[in-house]
Amino acid sequence: MNIKKLNTLDASMLVMGSMIGSGIFLVSSDIARSLGSTSLLLATWILSAFLTITGAYAYSKLSTEFPKTGGQYIYLKEAYSPLMGFLFGWSTFLVIQTGTIAAVAVAFAKYTGYLFPELINTSSIAGTFINTQTLLAVFSIIILTLINLRGVTMASLVQNLFTFTKIASLIFLLGLGIYIGFQNNWINLENIWQTPKSFIPTTNNFTNIGGLTTLSVFGAAMIGPLFSSSAWNNLTFASQDFENPKTTVARGLVYGTVLVCLIYFLTNIAYLGILPFEGNPNGTDALSKGIMFAEQDRIGSAALEVALGPIGAVVMAVMIMISTFGCNNGIILSGGRLFEAMSIDKLFFKNAAIQNKNGVPKYSLVIQCIWACLLCFSGSYNDLLDFTVFAILIFYFLTVLILFNQKIYQNKLNLNQKLLFACYLTILVAIAGNLLLAKTFTSSIGLIIVLSGIPVYYIFKRSLN
Repeated sequence: MNIKKLNTLDASMLVMGSMIGSGIFLVSSDIARSLGSTSLLLATWILSAFLTITGAYAYSKLSTEFPKTGGQYIYLKEAYSPLMGFLFGWSTFLVIQTGTIAAVAVAFAKYTGYLFPELINTSSIAGTFINTQTLLAVFSIIILTLINLRGVTMASLVQNLFTFTKIASLIFLLGLGIYIGFQNNWINLENIWQTPKSFIPTTNNFTNIGGLTTLSVFGAAMIGPLFSSSAWNNLTFASQDFENPKTTVARGLVYGTVLVCLIYFLTNIAYLGILPFEGNPNGTDALSKGIMFAEQDRIGSAALEVALGPIGAVVMAVMIMISTFGCNNGIILSGGRLFEAMSIDKLFFKNAAIQNKNGVPKYSLVIQCIWACLLCFSGSYNDLLDFTVFAILIFYFLTVLILFNQKIYQNKLNLNQKLLFACYLTILVAIAGNLLLAKTFTSSIGLIIVLSGIPVYYIFKRSLN
């Protein structure tokens, strides 16, 4: 059967669709409370943009060397060992990929519940741990998996439709915010260089921070932007689905990440154009709560509510439903290919390599679907963000380090590229080290998840060979 291959536009849409989920609408409130500084809030997104685009640029170079299905898994396996590739795949299956799918699905269900509170809520069904919000999250994962089982053509059509829609929605939001900012002479940026301070929930007050403390808090605050900017590497998992993968994947990585990072930064400018940076935790409306204390951190909803009135919150709920649904479609589309590649190497369940008549790994998608659905019921994804990012940082570092391996990349980097990637690696080490100190428990869980794959690797080797 002649399966249609995807082009550069599809690749860029997959990157953008996978990256833009719910994070941009939520995490800036927590960053604002942690750092208490407008300039540092924006700095987290600028640094995240640098790391994301540089990482994508590095992966684009590796994608031309290893244009095979499995992407990052292949890079790590070829550069280090099958064990290292497996540890990445194992961590991705256990939490990075499926945990993200579950968390995004729950975000979709939460905002659907905003529109239909009587139908979609967290009230227990018949005294069980099941509720309609969780059921909708599971249902959305199943629907998207079924769409992807129809083949990459159908999946890419859905991806492009939802990605175009949510990009247009974000452009509307940032355009509205920038317009209001100009109208108000950017009054919310008047104190952009204020002294950093952190909000202490137990005392309901702020404490000034400085020096190394500021650097440590800043490093911990990077979790939100980095998580919001993750999943771009998923594109490399599905190389065989693209026409001329050596160039298509590389271009899609760079084009997609640059556009998303620009949109993210401008969206934060838009928030500052509409809402005051500081606010009152006991405020009675979105304007009085400000960016720092937006209700349940729903800063996007707060901004549109102030700009458009009550209808604004409804518009934002619909925007986030579209955003999260499209985000999960992109993640599900690419994830199955990774597990297919592992299965071909006899490092995953044997049937995961079997493709259906539409040319997609049906069992990989089904296995991914089942585990992600189970994670929806776990109730543990509040901490997923912390230890998922730590695990992601480990593999970002190891993957980009491959470019310095002369046997693999054969001195193809010029001096400027070496300096760029060396700077990237240094910053990753600093952030990861700081997370181990500042968020020891959750970061340790992330490390344990990675290391737990070592015995599992040998179990697969023994049972499947």
